[in-house]
Amino acid sequence: MVISTGMSTMEEIRNAVKIIGTESLVITHCTSTYPCEPEELNMRMIQTLREEFPCPVGYSGHEVGLVPPQVAVALGACMIERHLTLDRAMWGSDQAASVEPGGFERLVKYIRVSEASLGDGIKKVYKSELPSLKKLRRLVSGE
Repeated sequence: MVISTGMSTMEEIRNAVKIIGTESLVITHCTSTYPCEPEELNMRMIQTLREEFPCPVGYSGHEVGLVPPQVAVALGACMIERHLTLDRAMWGSDQAASVEPGGFERLVKYIRVSEASLGDGIKKVYKSELPSLKKLRRLVSGE
């Protein structure tokens, strides 16, 4: 089951999770404004939800642009939900916050690059760095 936290307080989210349980649950952080201004996205809520609830946390976005979902991935979101439209100029309350097919394709590509760039958190010297190391490294004596 997926629950979205748009228009909800933390107490309402806690109550919902208490009733539903966390088995087979994904909570998505969301601000239900169409389109949502960057200042109201509050992406750090993804971390807050991850710390409080023992279940996966995702992101349901209604912003214009493709950057916030990448931030969500960097903050640990396990899924991204975006509205898809054939034409953002169509009538409807969420068209401006929706992504057209070409944008959706780019969004998936950017998310995959974001995931790959996170790495494993272990510092290492990559094979690709060795030529630079040989060319640029200078030893400085401690004397």
